[in-house]
Amino acid sequence: MRKPELAAVIAEKADLTKEKANQVLNAILDSITGALDKDTVTLVGFGTFEKRHRGARTGKNPQTGQPVKIKASNTVAFKPGKNLRDSVNTPAAPSKASKKK
Repeated sequence: MRKPELAAVIAEKADLTKEKANQVLNAILDSITGALDKDTVTLVGFGTFEKRHRGARTGKNPQTGQPVKIKASNTVAFKPGKNLRDSVNTPAAPSKASKKK
């Protein structure tokens, strides 16, 4: 699912216009992005976003095999919450196509 599709689902579930739902989605994403500069962002039941530091390291050029220096950088990690993990790990009902006679 891409961002426009997500905004359309939000619009339908929250009885909003697609434009308003897109504004809400952008506001949420901007708020999470801004908050990650200072702290972690925890959405109870959904998960936690946090900024992590990656140290400088030596990698390998896949074409030549030569070592390459990779600079230190920051990245974002996401740890899913219990409700999200449980919903993803719940077995789905078997489909008719998968049943054999």
